[in-house]
Amino acid sequence: MKPVLIIFSLLLCVTFFSCDDDSNSELVIVATPEIMSKSDFRKSVEIKGAQPIAEPGKIYIYNNYIFVGDVNKGVHIIDNTNPASPQPLSYIEIPGNEDISVKNNYLYADSATDLVVFDISEINNVKQVERLEDVFEIYNYQIPLEAEYTDFGTFNYETDIIVGWNVKRELREKVNEDSRVWGVAEVFVNDAAAPSNVGVGGSLARFQIINNYLYTVGQYSMSIFNIQNLSNPVLETTQNAGWNIETMFSADGYLYLGSTNGMYIYDLKTPSSPEYVSEFTHWEGCDPVVVDGDYAYLTLRGGNMCGQDESVLEVIDISDKSNPTLAKRYTLENPYGLGVKDDMLYVCDGTAGLKLFKRNTPVELDLVKTLKEAQATDVIPLENSLIMIGENTLYQYEYMVNNVALISAYSLN
Repeated sequence: MKPVLIIFSLLLCVTFFSCDDDSNSELVIVATPEIMSKSDFRKSVEIKGAQPIAEPGKIYIYNNYIFVGDVNKGVHIIDNTNPASPQPLSYIEIPGNEDISVKNNYLYADSATDLVVFDISEINNVKQVERLEDVFEIYNYQIPLEAEYTDFGTFNYETDIIVGWNVKRELREKVNEDSRVWGVAEVFVNDAAAPSNVGVGGSLARFQIINNYLYTVGQYSMSIFNIQNLSNPVLETTQNAGWNIETMFSADGYLYLGSTNGMYIYDLKTPSSPEYVSEFTHWEGCDPVVVDGDYAYLTLRGGNMCGQDESVLEVIDISDKSNPTLAKRYTLENPYGLGVKDDMLYVCDGTAGLKLFKRNTPVELDLVKTLKEAQATDVIPLENSLIMIGENTLYQYEYMVNNVALISAYSLN
């Protein structure tokens, strides 16, 4: 054998640790957390000028402003006074942020384990006014979906915060499939009436403001804050919420929690202590929910980390809150968020675009239009316009009969 071929063969053996086909090692995708001390983390909130958005997340509407989340990094504020030409205003850098909610010019945002409050009464001079530390019992560290293993190394949940992930391929000893870390990791920490102007979130939201309370939901728990004093919220209680909760929607005195295996219904007759009523279960899938009257609409996205391969829209009869039942199911391709207005249901079907369903009845739906120009993620039906986020673009539409007309497409990069 020539010397060059011998060297090449040896390199191959070194790369894979063994030339033996029965090697106990395998090449896998490993996620390693980027760690910051909690003391430094809590000093890192900063109000900046307009910035490009690295990874667009959720959308939220308050007055003439659109708030766009930058996944796990903060919130961008866009002036939408003229929907045909939205203008970027500023950026609130909030490490570990996933959701926001706004009431009477006070913005509430999660920052990993903490709740941070901002005064936005002067939109060009946003100020942080409060921070409640360690109020969220479980924090979703958002392990990258492609990760097959996680290596937490020296991470200490009492003193550290995970602010990002490094993902790379590594050779690891083969282990039983069940021991791999799939999906989301949870880390437990210590517990810690004038007319209202409340903003509107999309169907992927985990925050809801109802009267004097802010309801927030994590993967397994619900935290309830009294916000009667808007600048000084008080955590009243943290209670069990269900299993793998992803979204929260409020309607007619009830909370509807979308989970990977169903929908949970809670009664708000005692606002400080939501009471479990019932649940509707289905196969495992990523699951936002919206409600209109006696019916709930759920999208179930299969594939990847979401469970089954099938993706559907389910119509649930909730006229009897104690016994929700499946009324009908429609096949979709890659659904995410959805919204209802009048006799129309708007469904973000991911790479298949925005789908418009005419509700002949709450159960009988006809697909009347598909907008394929965008990868649709979430949608907010406002009184006079429809706002949708898709990939790196914010779309606004004017309502038409069985259709919508584009007002603007604003690039978020």
